[in-house]
Amino acid sequence: MTSTPVVDRRALVEQPLPGMWTRKNLVATLLGGALPLLLATLVVALPLLYMVLSSFKTVHEIVTLTPKLLPDHWAFTNYSEAMRNVPFGRIFLNSVMLTTVGSSIKVVLALLTAYALVFVRFPFKNVIFVLVLVALMVPSQVSILPNYVLIASMGGENTYWGILLPGLGTAFGTFLLRQHFKTLPTSMLEAAEVDGAGHWRRLWQIVVPVSGPSIATVALVTIVSEWNEYIWPLIITTDPNKMTLPVGLTLLASNESGPQGWGVMMAGSVLVILPVLVVFSMLQRYIVAGLTQGSLSN
Repeated sequence: MTSTPVVDRRALVEQPLPGMWTRKNLVATLLGGALPLLLATLVVALPLLYMVLSSFKTVHEIVTLTPKLLPDHWAFTNYSEAMRNVPFGRIFLNSVMLTTVGSSIKVVLALLTAYALVFVRFPFKNVIFVLVLVALMVPSQVSILPNYVLIASMGGENTYWGILLPGLGTAFGTFLLRQHFKTLPTSMLEAAEVDGAGHWRRLWQIVVPVSGPSIATVALVTIVSEWNEYIWPLIITTDPNKMTLPVGLTLLASNESGPQGWGVMMAGSVLVILPVLVVFSMLQRYIVAGLTQGSLSN
């Protein structure tokens, strides 16, 4: 006869079910996930929060031996002072216009280049892609002097086109879109080709509609980089009416030197960062999807 195995009912009751929170996995989750995420969030968010709150403080509340997080009296005098010392209205319009035009041209050029590298047959295509990767690895500061000599010789100082022209190519956007386009099924493009659709129609009616997250990711990165571009506009412009916001912030810093101008500088920094945060909050849900769409391709 075979003996029936004895089942320990107490062990079955005490054994945690799948997905059930226990002290061990709760501690592992807190130490391995929640706590590092909280610390990283505080490191990023606290300086921004202090900057925003300090923009509403008076000089005596900022320069003090007993600092406080919240201001005693909320005031907008720092913002009015920043607007009075620097033509922030004109500078803000310059940044909006240059960012809109520059990022739009960059995204379109990245789309056209990536489509050609994937779906158009022409010689030395791989060599061109290697050159794109080389451009992605070379720092932009290396080309500042040649660009300045070229643009200045063409009369581009203190002009909008002189600010835009050297940075219209985007190796990152081309690389990301090319990797994503390689994951698209070729059958739908072949079917469109059989129906008589040319490259232009295939790009805008087939490829672009199914590549929304990747295009949004390229657009977001391009907008942020264009808005925060500092060195080149600083070099090529001396007229305040042609400056962008980061350069205007430098002009404000030269006018508001010393601890007395820290509140005004905080207000100017908020004016520079706030539009980027708005754009990021609108497009951030596309970042992960856009960056992972082309990650499995060769």
